[in-house]
Amino acid sequence: MPNSALHVARTGLEAQDTRMRVIANNLANVGTTGFKRDRANFATLAYQNMRVAGQQSSNETQYATGLNLGTGVSVQSTSRIETQGTLNNTGNALDLALDGEGYFQVELPGGKLGYTRAGNFTRSAEGELVTTQGYRVMPGITIPEDATAITVAPDGTVSATTADSGAASELGQIQVASFTNPAGLQATGDNFLLETSASGAAQMGAPGENGRGGIKQGMLEGSNVNVVEELVDMIECQRAYEVNSKMISAVDEMLRNANQTM
Repeated sequence: MPNSALHVARTGLEAQDTRMRVIANNLANVGTTGFKRDRANFATLAYQNMRVAGQQSSNETQYATGLNLGTGVSVQSTSRIETQGTLNNTGNALDLALDGEGYFQVELPGGKLGYTRAGNFTRSAEGELVTTQGYRVMPGITIPEDATAITVAPDGTVSATTADSGAASELGQIQVASFTNPAGLQATGDNFLLETSASGAAQMGAPGENGRGGIKQGMLEGSNVNVVEELVDMIECQRAYEVNSKMISAVDEMLRNANQTM
């Protein structure tokens, strides 16, 4: 029994250590554009059924309750919380924020497609609309070199005014990707997510249609991390870790006493 208790407490330490890592990552990204906080989900490990409820206790009776001993806990998964972050005004014409659901589609190196909520875009040397890493926003938008003003409508239509014409001309339309199960997207770093079989295929469409968010020009979506909430979770996690540590110390003391009295 003491050895089993040591194992259970050890799984508790490992689970709380993983949870603390998730919390630390949330707090580290409190200022990251478009970041969505994660939550650690726990699950019990397999139970040892010493006696099953309903098992015969005699020829005429059955046990009303069972004897089931848990073997600990593990982190089952992490869930990305998709709540909207605060929209902050930047005044930069190429800063775009999604007010609602959806993701910008970006062409990553090798032709792979990535998805992001971070709309801090810029213009490449060739005039294309790209991310800060230089990845092209899809579908491709090319801005004239002599453009004096750039306008992005809520429906994603991009227009530019040139010094020669003096009138705005339409350059294309930014589309927004939606997924049947956004929680199934795989985070890869640099604010990018990848499509998986769990997320389903990307469904592209105009911003503002079929539940997709509209585009806000000159704004960026902030992180949805609530610092106070994360600090409360951190304290709770720390206390749980301490309790499991004390459990190991208590079981160790029980084993020492048992060895001394034998």
